[in-house]
Amino acid sequence: MLNKNILVIVTGGIAAYKMPEYIRRIKEQGAKVKVVMTSGAKAFITPLTLQAVSGEPVADDLLDPQAEAAMGHIEFAKWADLVVVAPASADTIAKIRAGLANDLATTLLLATPAPVAICPAMNQQMYANPATQENLNVLKQRGFNILGPASGEQACGDIGFGRMIEPADIVQNTLNFFIPKQQYFAGKSITITAGPTREALDPVRYISNHSSGKMGFAIAEAAIEAGASVNLIAGPVNLTHSEKINRIDVISAEQMHEAALTLSKSSDIFIACAAVADYRPANIAEQKLKKSDEDMTITMIKNPDIVKDVAALEKQRPFVVGFAAETQDVESYAQQKMQRKNLDMICANDVSIAGQGFNSDQNALKVYWQGGSKDLPLNGKNILAHDLLKLIHQQLNA
Repeated sequence: MLNKNILVIVTGGIAAYKMPEYIRRIKEQGAKVKVVMTSGAKAFITPLTLQAVSGEPVADDLLDPQAEAAMGHIEFAKWADLVVVAPASADTIAKIRAGLANDLATTLLLATPAPVAICPAMNQQMYANPATQENLNVLKQRGFNILGPASGEQACGDIGFGRMIEPADIVQNTLNFFIPKQQYFAGKSITITAGPTREALDPVRYISNHSSGKMGFAIAEAAIEAGASVNLIAGPVNLTHSEKINRIDVISAEQMHEAALTLSKSSDIFIACAAVADYRPANIAEQKLKKSDEDMTITMIKNPDIVKDVAALEKQRPFVVGFAAETQDVESYAQQKMQRKNLDMICANDVSIAGQGFNSDQNALKVYWQGGSKDLPLNGKNILAHDLLKLIHQQLNA
């Protein structure tokens, strides 16, 4: 980080009080820091505080004649090697998505060629609002780096996702921007399944589960960064991804099974991250089922076992990684599944724990392989995905 230039943009939110800690720590790593504040940020922390820890004057006015007579605020945008927006309020995120430039912060974000990291911080309901989720998904697609948010108790008393990640986590993510990306899967092909499947009952109803697909999509993005070519077989989810990923959309377990068997034969690694329905209705009604009797009996039949069938390939068999999402006896069930299905590796996660697993932005895994295991502790799914791929790489080259 020696002599790296970090532009920190602080927006209005109670988490602004944490930013002196981040600035102090990143300066300890050798970085140079300049700070820009929005008017809302000044309601929570003073410019003088941030000036004291950064050692630089704090900018907060787009039309400051004195600043423009010197270097000009627009030079901040050119000066930065990385822009960190923290805390990033819902309002600021919406402005960035819309391309507004009505204050110094948004003007610099439009003008900078540097990568931008956004640390969302807001009430849990504001974060969950479809408008905020759409804004964040669009920014991800444009190449912005979204760090967090974390889950927990909020200043308003609510509990849920929306807390800004801790300063130490922002520091670590900042350091990661300047670590050369390791292309350890260059020339390799990886096929990944992600999300739920839907098993139709009639033209309007189906049986499914709570999988969001976030873990599988995170692994796909990490694999691209590691140099692999990636096939992503996705169940019905509303997630965006890098243009470099070859996405195959499916609905049912049978469709996912067909795509997985076809693509895995030309893949070096197959990662079965999807939450596939174990059973499907034996008969799908051609018309909507009408409510008549008090009880309804539906006959179910087993779906094909995707990861087991890929692991059973005799020719062109890839390295096969399974997932075991359990609510009890997690380690025992995972190890049994690995042996029963002849997998090379299995990732166990306890989806009964609040704040990890289904629909969460965080997860924790216990990874098993023949003769070994490793805990991957609770972390953002994007970081966890990199940790998992590095572990797969180690086992392939053991």
